[in-house]
Amino acid sequence: MRSQSPPHTALLPSQCACAVTRQSRVIRSGILTILTILQSVELRLSPVSRTMFRAALRLSVSGARSLTRSRPQYTGKLAARSYSHGKQETDEEFDARWVTYFSKPDIDAWELRKGMNTLIGYDLVPEPKILEAALRACRRLNDLASAIRILEAVKDKSGPHKEIYPYVLQELQPTLNELGIPTPEELGIDKA
Repeated sequence: MRSQSPPHTALLPSQCACAVTRQSRVIRSGILTILTILQSVELRLSPVSRTMFRAALRLSVSGARSLTRSRPQYTGKLAARSYSHGKQETDEEFDARWVTYFSKPDIDAWELRKGMNTLIGYDLVPEPKILEAALRACRRLNDLASAIRILEAVKDKSGPHKEIYPYVLQELQPTLNELGIPTPEELGIDKA
């Protein structure tokens, strides 16, 4: 007959902490012994070697200290990551939000630049109605440079899709004419 092995019992948290503390004491005493030996070796080194030795010793001591820190042997239930399952913004709501942002009568130059930087940071080319609101904000601020930068950003954002920028310009042409804003091509700054 086979001998029965004693049933395994789980350690209590206090027993785990004691085991970790004992282990830490053993490691610390070993480290102290090593440090005294290394310090006696340091006395026999040249000044340059001594400096390098001290730097290496500091790094090794800080690494050894991390070994002696007690770590919990068990962890509680990990927090579950909760993703937002809220309402997703539709394209129309997105466009309306940005048109409203740029249509604020008291928008200042900083808000205009921040809004455009945020908008250009998205993985999309803004709709012409958003750009129209941004260009009208530029006109309210008398900021021709920002208006031209917006058009340059749209051209850059279009990337390899050559049909997007002409479409946007075609849609914005009445607004550009009304506001007196030239395109980068009309100014000749599109050629780098």
